[in-house]
Amino acid sequence: MTDHYRHRGQRRGLVTALRGRGIADEHVLAAIGAVPRHLFFDPGFEAHAYHDKAFPIGEGQTISQPYTVAYQTALLGLQPNHRVLEVGTGSGYQCAVLLQLTPLVHSIECNAVLFERTAQLLARLDVGRPDLHCGDGSLGLPEAAPYDAILVTAGAPALPPALLRQLKIGGRLVIPVGDAGQQRMVRVVREGPNNYLREELEEFRFVPLRGAAGWRT
Repeated sequence: MTDHYRHRGQRRGLVTALRGRGIADEHVLAAIGAVPRHLFFDPGFEAHAYHDKAFPIGEGQTISQPYTVAYQTALLGLQPNHRVLEVGTGSGYQCAVLLQLTPLVHSIECNAVLFERTAQLLARLDVGRPDLHCGDGSLGLPEAAPYDAILVTAGAPALPPALLRQLKIGGRLVIPVGDAGQQRMVRVVREGPNNYLREELEEFRFVPLRGAAGWRT
């Protein structure tokens, strides 16, 4: 697996484009610039890696658009000591970006085929070592809770109660919520044991969140 000067130049161009679209968090932009997105693509589709678009990865899933990855990551406000739960490992690209900001990343994927493939890929890449799990991410990962931040990379019909419970006081949940075709990005801050501040932001389109607190079919 190689990361040539050409790829690094493409990443610099991508970072410039994301900055132009309003991504202002320089730590997030540096993380995008550090992760070789082309290594998460089949070699036959590498030419698409640094376009600001989503791309199919099989199993009905996609690698998220870089703008979406940067936007969601910036909403988390991560610090190097923050413990993060990612719901929906998918290709592993978002996970790799999170690892540039904190080493304390847990990620859970419900699709066993994707989980095995992505776990093997991340083990080969020099992007950090996340704690990976295969299971129902809509129920969170209570054994490693509480979390400073939870990021959901699939569209949910509503806020999953288990994810709210697994936030620390002051922790943030970033999740797209809406119907199966269009969602609105939501950021929730846990202000107290039973107090949550909800903020609705831009519209996006994600694959559906599967699981007990997601879409069943």
